Amino acid sequence: MGRMRVLAAALLVLAACAALPSGTAANKISINWKPNTNYSDWVTQHSPFYKDDWLVFYYTAGQADVVQVDEAGYNKCDASNAIYNYSKGRSFAFQLNETKTYYFICSYGYCFGGMRLAIKTEKLPPPSPPPSASHRSAAAAFARSHAAGIYVAVAVLAALLRMV
Repeated sequence: MGRMRVLAAALLVLAACAALPSGTAANKISINWKPNTNYSDWVTQHSPFYKDDWLVFYYTAGQADVVQVDEAGYNKCDASNAIYNYSKGRSFAFQLNETKTYYFICSYGYCFGGMRLAIKTEKLPPPSPPPSASHRSAAAAFARSHAAGIYVAVAVLAALLRMV
């Protein structure tokens, strides 16, 4: 009987969590970091980028690296004053933890061919406004049409709790 009580409580918690609005989560953005790719086009296709998103660079070990530079280093393809340089393995994850422009280049000579990336991060947009009256009436209609199913679910849960 104790297991039934735990199971019923777990179901109740899951149902309550499912009813909560989903929070905002950081995005994981994969980048196939390779020579002869125009990353200006890539940025246009994948934006907007938000604070706390993650960039995951995938590259061939020994043939590329990921170097975070300032704007001058980006414009000149110069890694001599790198903020960060990563060349181990075949992937690198980087969190965009501030609202600013981040600059990345490859220091293996491919930067001049376009293997550089400028990512401008934005604050996450505010949540959506509450639903209008027409949306509320649609929600009410949905609740009325599914009332029987909701009633059955509550009745089953109540019966399970009484068994304990």
